[in-house]
Amino acid sequence: MTMGSPTSLAQIEGSTAPLRPAAHLTRRQKAAIIVRFLLKEGAELRLADLPEPLQESLTTQMGAMRYVDRETLIAVLGEFASELEAMGLIFPHGVAGALSELGGRLSPQTASRLRKEAGVRQMGDPWDQVRKAELSELAPLIQAECTEVAAVLLSKLEVTRAAELLGKLPGETARRITYAVSQTEAVNPVAVERIGMALAAQLADKPVMAFADGPVERVGAILNSSLSSLRDDVLSGLEEEDRDFAEQVRKAIFTFAHIPERLGTADVPRVLREVDQTRLVTALAAAGPAGLDNVAEFLLSNMSKRMSENLREAMQEMGTVRPRTGEEAMTEVINAIRRLDAAGEISLVTPQDDDEED
Repeated sequence: MTMGSPTSLAQIEGSTAPLRPAAHLTRRQKAAIIVRFLLKEGAELRLADLPEPLQESLTTQMGAMRYVDRETLIAVLGEFASELEAMGLIFPHGVAGALSELGGRLSPQTASRLRKEAGVRQMGDPWDQVRKAELSELAPLIQAECTEVAAVLLSKLEVTRAAELLGKLPGETARRITYAVSQTEAVNPVAVERIGMALAAQLADKPVMAFADGPVERVGAILNSSLSSLRDDVLSGLEEEDRDFAEQVRKAIFTFAHIPERLGTADVPRVLREVDQTRLVTALAAAGPAGLDNVAEFLLSNMSKRMSENLREAMQEMGTVRPRTGEEAMTEVINAIRRLDAAGEISLVTPQDDDEED
């Protein structure tokens, strides 16, 4: 198809050419002309977002056309520009588009129900949803599927994510799936789409959780802000009821004693600015009698020399601190660290699982 030389809709709008040459064209032919013109000008068109029948119709129409003269081209583009100017508001397509537009303004329950009613297909490419899923969600999913389906899933992921996912699977399962990838050459696109639909539906079919964090994180956060006597009593009770849960909670707890191994040295000054100086001195002075000299020294060694000397003098002047008062001050330091971590201003080091293999 040969086009003329106009290169922008602004030029077309300024043209005085009559619109009659386009009167004999169908809307499908006009659409083909506009798409051809935009592609020629280097525009990025997301034609894949159109329904398949429209994609087929557009392709067929473009294949049937041969030549459009300059006068007709100007008329079609002028008509298109006029329609764009007259358009006041565009709504998103379908329930999926509306949900995307509304973002987090709907309640989680309503959004979840509408997604299920809309169906996975209307939510866009199902494989996009699968690729965006967390590996913690994909690992049990891929183990529950047959080897052939698992191989297709693995093939649709980016190489690095596929490797990470394999690393989360048992060795024998990972070997079977990897070998099955070599058998996927003959899988047709329709089957791949159906697999993607099924997997995306499984990922979408999960209940809306009332709490953002799991029970381990919630209990750990509560005990973090509790006095050690209460924390020890609660953990002892948990161990009697559920030893595994108690162990997970212990790993989630962050206390004053954990500061040297969890807090980065560069973050110490930021944390100390967040704590009232009197309470900080109290916490540091109480650290020695509590057997936590190493924590106090860690904090004092990672601040300015002048500030460290001032704090050491204040600790000596304060003298003996009552255990309960000292523990309350230490808890304030911990709470300041957790606030900064939650706000993303510092980043705590994640403790390593003792059972984790190198």
